[in-house]
Amino acid sequence: MTLLAVPITRGTTDEAMADIRRAVGGGGADAVELRLDYMTGVDVAEAVAVIREVGGAKTTVIMTARDPAEGGQWRLDDAQRIAMLVKAAPTGPDYVDVELATWRRCPEARRELTPLLGDGRGRFRLILSSHDFDGRPADVEAIVAATEAEPCHVVKIVWRAESVCDNFTCFELMRGRQGRAPEKPVIAIAMGEAGLPSRVLAKKFGAFLSFASIEADAGSAPGQVTLGEMKHLYRWDAIRPTTGVYGVIGCPIMHSMSPAIHNAAMSECDVDGVYVPLRIEPGYEPFAAFVRGAMDRPWMDVRGLSVTIPHKENALRFLDEVGGEVEPLARKIGAVNTLVFDGADTVGGLNTDYAGARDALLEAMGCDRSELTGVPVAILGAGGASRALVAGLRDCGCDVTIYNRTFSRAETLAAEFGCRAEPLDRAGSLKAKIVVNTTSIGMHPNVEATPLPGEALRRDMVVFDNVYNPMETRLLREAGAIGCLTVSGVDMFVRQAVAQFESWTGRQAPREVMRRVVVDRLTRH
Repeated sequence: MTLLAVPITRGTTDEAMADIRRAVGGGGADAVELRLDYMTGVDVAEAVAVIREVGGAKTTVIMTARDPAEGGQWRLDDAQRIAMLVKAAPTGPDYVDVELATWRRCPEARRELTPLLGDGRGRFRLILSSHDFDGRPADVEAIVAATEAEPCHVVKIVWRAESVCDNFTCFELMRGRQGRAPEKPVIAIAMGEAGLPSRVLAKKFGAFLSFASIEADAGSAPGQVTLGEMKHLYRWDAIRPTTGVYGVIGCPIMHSMSPAIHNAAMSECDVDGVYVPLRIEPGYEPFAAFVRGAMDRPWMDVRGLSVTIPHKENALRFLDEVGGEVEPLARKIGAVNTLVFDGADTVGGLNTDYAGARDALLEAMGCDRSELTGVPVAILGAGGASRALVAGLRDCGCDVTIYNRTFSRAETLAAEFGCRAEPLDRAGSLKAKIVVNTTSIGMHPNVEATPLPGEALRRDMVVFDNVYNPMETRLLREAGAIGCLTVSGVDMFVRQAVAQFESWTGRQAPREVMRRVVVDRLTRH
């Protein structure tokens, strides 16, 4: 079983006890790591007693006093650090974590700790660890092999991720070479935003443990997810070796609401899956390296990926290179926002952005797509979001005019899809049944901005704003006030996510659950 461990880093007894109770009481942590290098003012025996009282005998207790060279706060010499661990041993830790470097250079460590190794009655098991906060060591495999050769019970290696592909190495170390269980249990973590999957997916690949912080500002290493997020957002308790892996590719990515939406949908539908954010730096090669890497490792069970800025065009290029099937309209748009993997190690792509917008409009108007033929539509903006909307609405037969501040971009897009183009400053006199804003005008924090003057609105219009934060933009507020039918960007966002979920799972998506998650997140933030 992979443990979920919470480091305790508070400096006073009262603070440490409060965090312990939160972690193993209501939080559901399996293990507590007492960071003695932080806890210089804490009664360690009392801390262990509280862990046993609240969590019971099943809760694993780990102790360490980390070397500053490997991210610790200890300020005295090695001998005093080892002496502290030896002194704490009678309090009953299950494991003591010592750096491999310390174990090798410090004879006191080997002399004083070796007699204490074992199970129970004042003995503990040994974790030997290596940490690199600057980047990936050149010799990860050699470090692991050297650690395994020492008289330890658990091997731990941690480094700062240089790219999302560092997670592949972590997964391989967790599960063992060629899929065989490693000789000794392994903790392998890539720190930082790009390494988040190594934390969340540790349970799938059989790691000894993963870490989670008690709260956002109490982590002991970069990229630690909170205990609440691990348990509830990332479905820790539901993850098992068969769990399918889904995610969203982008840069930046941690602001994305997609993990909350899709993980909630998987919980609601009892899908054996977990959805994680995947930070992939701009450029085709970083994108292709990750997707190729995932396809080369079928044991990862990657089944579906959302693709957002700046990688939608990279996804289409990748599919063309590997011979993947591409939805015709996605090819016409020139962008793919959804990758679907199957058991034959093949991948296909589609674009759910246009479908999400189209379906949101059709539902609001109470009609089907055949009734959009010839309907005049004004599209404000000529960027990537506009391209998907123009393609989708033209596919329905709409009579589209594109308005954009840079008129040449509107002309180019219009020529490609058989539309008309106008400068944005002429939008005040537009004649359209449907108005769609695809610009960022009115997005938080500039909530009082609007792409269209109020006098340009008529009560017989349908006004759709692609912006979803805020949920009601100034454009929608003014349109609603005169009686226009309004469609929020939230509706499109949810519908495109619904289409992704259904393409991956073959199940009907819980649309109301997904919408509730979006609304809740936007309301709270």
